Amino acid sequence: MASGRLGNAAVPAAALTTVYTVPVGTYAVASVSITNRNGSPATIRLATSTTGTPADEEFIEYDTTIIANGVFERTGLVMEAGLNLVVYSDVANVGCTVFGIETSTT
Repeated sequence: MASGRLGNAAVPAAALTTVYTVPVGTYAVASVSITNRNGSPATIRLATSTTGTPADEEFIEYDTTIIANGVFERTGLVMEAGLNLVVYSDVANVGCTVFGIETSTT
């Protein structure tokens, strides 16, 4: 079981990016940090999804603004096996890191 940094990605502009997938036979308790490295605001979306293309009801943040050179954090995400953490940004120069712990369900 992993603990600490579970995943990270440079999020490209206008594309859905799967940053982390919970392994089979585990669940995860995670926090996500999304950093805007731009001098202007970024608009992000965050979903816990069964696929890399979230359905509307799977978004837990939608069109949330991160100020210039700012950070967005979401904590306490409990995710079952197979769930993906998917991020979208309207601009490039956005990074996403997932921290947490995986625990066996067997």
